[in-house]
Amino acid sequence: MAAARPLQVAVLADTHIGTGRTLPDEVWQRLAPAEVILHAGDVTSPDLLDELRALAPLHVVCGNNDHRLVDQLPERIVVDLAGVEVAMVHDSGTRSGRERRLRRWFPSAAIVVFGHSHDPVDHLSEDGQRLFNPGSPTQRRRQPHPSLGWLTIDGGRIARHEIIALPR
Repeated sequence: MAAARPLQVAVLADTHIGTGRTLPDEVWQRLAPAEVILHAGDVTSPDLLDELRALAPLHVVCGNNDHRLVDQLPERIVVDLAGVEVAMVHDSGTRSGRERRLRRWFPSAAIVVFGHSHDPVDHLSEDGQRLFNPGSPTQRRRQPHPSLGWLTIDGGRIARHEIIALPR
């Protein structure tokens, strides 16, 4: 039997796309090889959800600016991606106590994807849970570049985790 090939997962948050707008071309190019897309909230546009779903299976949570989507999207989710338990929430709360709080919310998750701050985070907590915020591909705020995240899952583990800086 052939071994399963690695799963390629694109990670987005805080896209803040308004009506009649879409993601920059560079972001679409980066998303093209994704086999799954995770979006940690503040999508703000049902049209963008449809565009992302047309590209790959999509898992998304509701952000604080997703007023038009609040009835369609969960606040938190946990999914199994190729043997890895992945949790998602938009707002992880303050930095102080984040590790303990996310472990309490998602006790068995290998990785917790979150957004809200627009600040990229790729951190392995003391107890081995990866905390991952891809930043924003559209609103960099205090960051030098907009960004998105990428995960490669292979053999039931996170084989690669990366924050990808995009052009301004």
